[in-house]
Amino acid sequence: MNMPLRSRARFEMALAGVSFGLFALTLVYPEWIESLTGFDPDAGSGALEFAVAGALLLVALVSPALASRDRRRLALERR
Repeated sequence: MNMPLRSRARFEMALAGVSFGLFALTLVYPEWIESLTGFDPDAGSGALEFAVAGALLLVALVSPALASRDRRRLALERR
């Protein structure tokens, strides 16, 4: 049972890092979604970028908390 908790904690921290990086990218260069996909669902209003930035920030804030919980559970199992 130790390996899944450890792996999950590492995954959650990696997810937090990637999410925060994409959040920062969205703040600096909001058109990256349109540049990457060629898809412009908000017709240039920026609503999609704000929604994506908000979702990425939420993931970046929640993932470390989940990883911390998993690491605490792992430490308790080792005792």
